[in-house]
Amino acid sequence: MTALSLTASGCMVVHGEREVLPAATRAEAAEALRQFTDAYNKADKAYDRSLDAGHVTGAFGDIDGARLKAGQINSPGGNPAHTPLKLSDAKFTIVKKAGWPRWFVADTAANKGGSARWLFVFTRGDLAEPWQAAYVTLVAPGSVPEFRKDADGWGEAVPASSASLAVEPQALSQDYATYLKSGGSTFADGAHTSGWRADRAKSARKPGLVTQYIDEPLTRGDYAPLALRTADGGALVFFTTHHYEKETAAAGTSVPSRGADVKALTKGEVKQSLTLEFVSNEVALDPKPGGKVSLLGRIQGLTGAQGS
Repeated sequence: MTALSLTASGCMVVHGEREVLPAATRAEAAEALRQFTDAYNKADKAYDRSLDAGHVTGAFGDIDGARLKAGQINSPGGNPAHTPLKLSDAKFTIVKKAGWPRWFVADTAANKGGSARWLFVFTRGDLAEPWQAAYVTLVAPGSVPEFRKDADGWGEAVPASSASLAVEPQALSQDYATYLKSGGSTFADGAHTSGWRADRAKSARKPGLVTQYIDEPLTRGDYAPLALRTADGGALVFFTTHHYEKETAAAGTSVPSRGADVKALTKGEVKQSLTLEFVSNEVALDPKPGGKVSLLGRIQGLTGAQGS
């Protein structure tokens, strides 16, 4: 997977970072998915985040790691409800591009999540690194678009700064955070857009309890958005956001008690308020300029909490 160029002296110099190449062979992609599934199941059974730490990163790594940490605290002997994740009907779209990170998308069925399709994005920063699942989302059957592919079947990555879309992929995280706070016309109505805003509005003020929401973009490093060109000229974009929910009880009352997993991840004593911290990974259809962005799926996980 490296390109070789001859210098004047006849020596060969590696320039793999400049050459447009497929991120992996189809066999390598299938093996990466298999290795992830094996590691994920071992970690889930033992509630031990060290068992799959080398196979996850970014948003999904945060979500998965916090879940396993809470499970270990509440059930040190392992997960009594463990059921192995089994993936099937895997379809791979492997990106052909120059530079790092290399990445590919796996679209699978699973024995969990009903009829939903599981979308994975695997990345690695260089040849010495293992493939890691950075994004994992569930989407409705039939909602995964057709991807643009070249004559050899390789997918096309869309640059983060591309102006060929309704929203630049690098701006989606900030735009989504802004939308959740203020609304707007960037995103199409749906469960993860107008529906989520409506749910928040209903729960923001309850008798004796006020809930405040803070939404932030998360785009650095392994949280960077990744966009895959669709056959219609748009893109399927995977991106990450960071969220806080602060519940404050009125004087003389207390914050409603939460479940064991929340308690396991909470620092400090919950007296008058509880601040919950979440990481969310989203997948969106970003059309050509003039269209609205549609959120196809969102997986959110509690990563920490603070009482005061």
